[in-house]
Amino acid sequence: MQSETDIAQRATSLLPAPRAVEGPTRRGLELDDSTTLWAAPGTESTERWLRATLGAALGLPLRPGAPDAPDGIRLVLDQTLGAEAYRLDVTAEGGAQIRGGDPAGVFWGAQTLRQLLGPDAFRRAPVRHGNRHGLPHLRVEDAPRFPWRGLLLDVARHFMPKDGVLRQLDLMAAHKLNVLHLHLTDDQGWRVEIRRHPRLTEVGSWRSRTKLGHRASPLWDERPHGGFYTQDDLREIVAYAAERHITVVPEIDVPGHSQAAIAAYPELGNTDVVDTTALSVWDTWGVNPNVLAPTDTTLRFFEGVFEEILELFPADAARFSAFVHIGGDECPKDQWRASPAAQARIADLGLADEDALQSWFVRHFDSWLAARGRRLIGWDEILEGGLAPGAAVSSWRGYAGGIAAARAGHDVVMCPEQQVYLDHRQAPGEDEPVPIGYVRTLEDVYRFEPVPPDLTADQARHVLGTQANVWTEVMEDQGRVDYQEFPRLAAFAEVAWSDLPASPERDFADFERRMTAHYARLDALGVAYRPPAGPLPWQRRPGISGRPVDGQPPNR
Repeated sequence: MQSETDIAQRATSLLPAPRAVEGPTRRGLELDDSTTLWAAPGTESTERWLRATLGAALGLPLRPGAPDAPDGIRLVLDQTLGAEAYRLDVTAEGGAQIRGGDPAGVFWGAQTLRQLLGPDAFRRAPVRHGNRHGLPHLRVEDAPRFPWRGLLLDVARHFMPKDGVLRQLDLMAAHKLNVLHLHLTDDQGWRVEIRRHPRLTEVGSWRSRTKLGHRASPLWDERPHGGFYTQDDLREIVAYAAERHITVVPEIDVPGHSQAAIAAYPELGNTDVVDTTALSVWDTWGVNPNVLAPTDTTLRFFEGVFEEILELFPADAARFSAFVHIGGDECPKDQWRASPAAQARIADLGLADEDALQSWFVRHFDSWLAARGRRLIGWDEILEGGLAPGAAVSSWRGYAGGIAAARAGHDVVMCPEQQVYLDHRQAPGEDEPVPIGYVRTLEDVYRFEPVPPDLTADQARHVLGTQANVWTEVMEDQGRVDYQEFPRLAAFAEVAWSDLPASPERDFADFERRMTAHYARLDALGVAYRPPAGPLPWQRRPGISGRPVDGQPPNR
């Protein structure tokens, strides 16, 4: 039997922290087999989620009921609340009511309801005898700080099967994150089926072997590695995300990070300076010199790719569904400098140099996407040489790119590597598996501030939000991804959602207290997180070197 104290304490352990909680004062409602669920028009996705997920975890049928059932759950839209905002009321007399400013707000309120029911609500089937589950008497009023609360998942370096991506979406939903930036292509693999160019997956989706650890490591995994998502797989991922009010933003890298595409179609490379027919999908890490040739053939090829991408990732009513990420980062210019064809293109276009040629390449796809009602977003290198007004910037090389973009009137997603690259090591100890980049502890992530103080109030409005990035060079399976993400992703989620004070005044001790309760939820979800005391023996990777040089993180 759940005690009054246990039920009340759940209200003080919510994560991310809500804006306001009134109560708890006593046991407010007990859910059992007789509890009903009523959903107003527009809240159907949360109704389905409550029955399929919460109902399954607790063994509750949550049968349809009347809107005035005194001990039921009610879902209501309330236009007086803001976008994604919600109010959750639980009383013994009135049941549990979730009012949302929009369907997403209702869904986030349901996530809070789930936390109030305890860790058992995060399992897939009941683990206790008896179907009675207490909720505290309280009111929660909440709304997000940022509209873009993102996670980049790199499936190009190490492929994550579809079921793993769906699981990631569930973990995002549990933390009120709402944008999955899916990094689908790179030198090490092409992960999306393009029907008009079948060799992209026939050849480009797998590599013959894989570097183990940092690129300077002498070790190799000699097994072939690969995989890709069919178009129906991606439609399923997008639909599954939409049910959880998450937008999937695809990334197709151009003009750099493209060796997998060139290996499949050698004519895409700079054939006058390198034998592109000899290239294979890259098996190591770092910045690759093989970039796309700035030819009409390349442009037409990738227009065809993006036509299929737009069909797979439709621009619907979701706020960020119009965005398509084109990468645009880490494009070495050596081949263009040596290529007579590239130099002729520079002359024909009247461009100043190779940097301007890359800007021309980016602008071409900016215009192409805009003509189809879509918006280009790219890494902060796309600012170099100028950018069309509608394009947005992912600021990864610190804050500088985001500051420059916001000052120029461009929307920005802040994801600086020094703060929110979750592939970076979590502690300085030798036990950290494949220690990469900067040491970024749980507290470091919690103290991250997405809006630089250098921006004026008007400029700061261009900061759409923030994103944690998970690059998978040294994450070969789900357990490794879990370890690098958690618990830091929980801290990041609070930074993205909650209206926190300035970094020095943030109460990390209180966050740690709430994390103690949250670890039990992660355990119930089966997340292989990094324990507070350090990695478990099977989470270590002895003998596989990283790059633990302070201040010198690895290139993507």
